[in-house]
Amino acid sequence: MSYAIISVGGKQYRVREGERLLVDRLSLDDGATFAPTVLLSGGDGEPQIAPAGVVVTAKVVAQAKGPKLTIGKYRKRTGYKRHTGFRASLTQIEIESIGAAGRRDAKQAAKTESAPAAEAPSGLPSGYADLTVAELKQASAGWDSAALTAALEYERSHAKRKGAVAALESAISEAD
Repeated sequence: MSYAIISVGGKQYRVREGERLLVDRLSLDDGATFAPTVLLSGGDGEPQIAPAGVVVTAKVVAQAKGPKLTIGKYRKRTGYKRHTGFRASLTQIEIESIGAAGRRDAKQAAKTESAPAAEAPSGLPSGYADLTVAELKQASAGWDSAALTAALEYERSHAKRKGAVAALESAISEAD
């Protein structure tokens, strides 16, 4: 694909690979990648409206502020003067790739295979990662103190779910 029209923050942009553009502020960290909605793709023959297999991958480069706009109001012979200003909050993004979804999935699979998996602490109950906070509250009543402390350590360092931390702390206090 040589170009695509994407929708980011309710506005539409015509983009190409490697292009950088300023969009309204996105709540993503610098370096994060995301896939905006693709409205149209074209360049290789006939343009396709809302293509199903085309994915655009964009990366957040930086958060920025727009130019300062000054606004002045004045009414003659009344002494009425008002001055204010405005600077837009913007995000600079870079378009990494425009292409089929299969290529993107293959790249992500290669990245996950090369990255080492995070080790869970020893003594963590089996199936812990799949538990919701409500299930965790019920299941923690039957765990021993070693499993409770391992789960609490895991929550504080990795998951940081406030409800799970509170449930584990109360289960530890009840066990004592």
